[in-house]
Amino acid sequence: MPAFVRRHRVLLLHLSFWGAYCSFYFYQLYPEYGGRAAVLLVAGPLLGNVLLAYFTYGYLLPRWLAHHRLARSLLAFGGALGLAVALKVGLARAYSPLPAPPPYVYSASFVVATILSTLFVVLFVAMLRFAVGWFELEARTKALENAQLTTELQFLKAQINPHFLFNTLNNLYYLAYTQSPHTPEVVAKLAQMMRYLLEEASQSTVPLSQEIEFMRSYLSLEQLRLNHPVPLTFTVEGEPAGVAIAPLILMTFLENAFKHGVHNNDPAAWVRVHLRVAATRCDYTVANGRPLASAPAAPPTPSGTGLPNVRRRLALSYPGRHELRLDDAPAHYQAHLTLHLP
Repeated sequence: MPAFVRRHRVLLLHLSFWGAYCSFYFYQLYPEYGGRAAVLLVAGPLLGNVLLAYFTYGYLLPRWLAHHRLARSLLAFGGALGLAVALKVGLARAYSPLPAPPPYVYSASFVVATILSTLFVVLFVAMLRFAVGWFELEARTKALENAQLTTELQFLKAQINPHFLFNTLNNLYYLAYTQSPHTPEVVAKLAQMMRYLLEEASQSTVPLSQEIEFMRSYLSLEQLRLNHPVPLTFTVEGEPAGVAIAPLILMTFLENAFKHGVHNNDPAAWVRVHLRVAATRCDYTVANGRPLASAPAAPPTPSGTGLPNVRRRLALSYPGRHELRLDDAPAHYQAHLTLHLP
């Protein structure tokens, strides 16, 4: 029902006005003249009102708004008003549903009242024209805003692919330089991940299960790069099947954990990742340790597509439906993200 109202709101406005107009005069005339006479007394003036109102609505107002020729528009409106009033007065005098027209219809007061009532109807219908223009302007503005947001979101997502590729190629270069036997495995996994980036991550949402698999592949690449095993936990609580999420929205925090918290020959390094999925929300936590001697005084702010990028993507993809908390402690850094699912 709300969708029907939105699609036909202009028509419903017009029908509501004319229904209220006819009902008002009918219930004024019904007690004195009865049902049949009241209907005819309402229908006679209605014809002139409708003709003048929609001549103004569909012809005069659009041309005045387009060309701003006020004098010509007023002259045309005055002529149309005179014809409409003459039609209404003539019908009231010549074709009265009563046995004899009341003397009032032959008076100057009746003509003045007819002019004023006609003007009221026409002005109200003209206001509906401005309401329609406002609806159209609102729709165009919203369409432009959506197009702008979509373009910005696509730009932010496009930044992720070269950023991820650059980081992974650095890892691949290191493995090749050290002649690691894992280099072919890394190349194969990188090809699989790039296929996901090109084919799936271009969508507005992806299945959460695919995003989790991508994150697991990234973790395996990072573990292959390191010279020693890093204590790493990656747990998923709940059922991700059937849940959709903005692509790569979780990856920035995972990359940051390795970029700023995990270094070769650092036995104190560790990373913990926990994802909890419920019916209406998704909680994601990434924490990493860092050496006390090199702990920065403020949370690391990665360049390029780091936290500023992911904050903007969250604002565009989950407006009013996300919370991001960053915990900076001397020995660890933690990011906690909550997404409220539709």
